[in-house]
Amino acid sequence: MIGSRLKEIRKQQKMTLKELAEGANVSISFLSQVERGKSSVTLESLRKISEVLGVNPSVFFAGQENRRDEAAFYYKDLAEGFQNPEFHPILVTLQPQESDGQPFTHTGHEFVYVVEGSLTLKVGDEELVLGPNESHFYSADRHHYWYNYTDQPIRFLAVSSR
Repeated sequence: MIGSRLKEIRKQQKMTLKELAEGANVSISFLSQVERGKSSVTLESLRKISEVLGVNPSVFFAGQENRRDEAAFYYKDLAEGFQNPEFHPILVTLQPQESDGQPFTHTGHEFVYVVEGSLTLKVGDEELVLGPNESHFYSADRHHYWYNYTDQPIRFLAVSSR
């Protein structure tokens, strides 16, 4: 579960809910609800939280897939078992019409490869529509986000460097 893993990492780093909330620009009550499994978290919020904690978002899914039916997205961590890899491959599934997130930035680079479906990728002012077997590489310090404007789930590989 994402919440219990989040709490575990936060406690390991001796960080309070208040410190994490302020750093990630989310409310303390929201973080508390996520940690207790009472609220789901968007990819955008998860990315902000992981940046404050200094971890890759995929650590919240280590050893499992986030496959709740109501989840807008889920990850499969493809680097499971490797400690502090230089890059992190994640298989992402976005459900139909998942497009409510906001662009974000992070350090490093990112490579996206579409396995199935039609992914809309926004990087800076550029909007790309990638189909199966198409890819894009970009600097992750540019605002970016992934969208599924179709009526079918899409799967893609996202590889992020540190």
